[in-house]
Amino acid sequence: MQTNFVDTYKHKGMRRQLIDELRLKGIKDERILEAFNKVPRHFFLDLVFTEQAYSNMPFQIGSGQTISHPYTVAFQTQLMEVKKGDKILEIGTGSGYQTCILCELGAKVFSIERHKELYLKAKNLIHHFNYNPRLSFGDGYKGLPTFAPFDYILVTCGAPFIPPALVEQLKIGGKLIIPLGEGNVQKMVVLTRTSEDSEDVKDFGDFSFVPMLINTVR
Repeated sequence: MQTNFVDTYKHKGMRRQLIDELRLKGIKDERILEAFNKVPRHFFLDLVFTEQAYSNMPFQIGSGQTISHPYTVAFQTQLMEVKKGDKILEIGTGSGYQTCILCELGAKVFSIERHKELYLKAKNLIHHFNYNPRLSFGDGYKGLPTFAPFDYILVTCGAPFIPPALVEQLKIGGKLIIPLGEGNVQKMVVLTRTSEDSEDVKDFGDFSFVPMLINTVR
């Protein structure tokens, strides 16, 4: 991926337009909108996509993966109600864009990526912003039990089922935000762990994600 870290007045203007669009679509948390203003999305895309970087659309980032629609990133983030210092496990680092948004909100972020190429790219990009998440190359279905429990676990790919290991790594009262289902469309589900052996599950509508791949890493 060829990129640069030039943030022009034109880029800033396009970001403001995107933020206005997100606000109209129901993103009300001004802290999230300000994080979108602080983290230039075009830094995470190939130069060829620079002019379209602030459109509400996904883009290929390599390894068969995409950077999600800005609205999807904002919607999942708003579901978490992030507070400074919250401990968040992200499943699917991808480009690193969502990771940086969470860091900008003051969260303590742990993130797993199963594609080695994307893991290395994201590590370099995030370093540019001087954020300090703990990045891991590995299997998202297993989570990071060593660092559990988490306030939130955010899955950024479509899962065919809710991984039991992730539920177990939530603190009591913690939430798992996960696009659930196979095929082209998933249900955005928020699972709240209400006790050691019970959960509350709510559906927040249809979204489309690349699939959460099982077992091996590469």
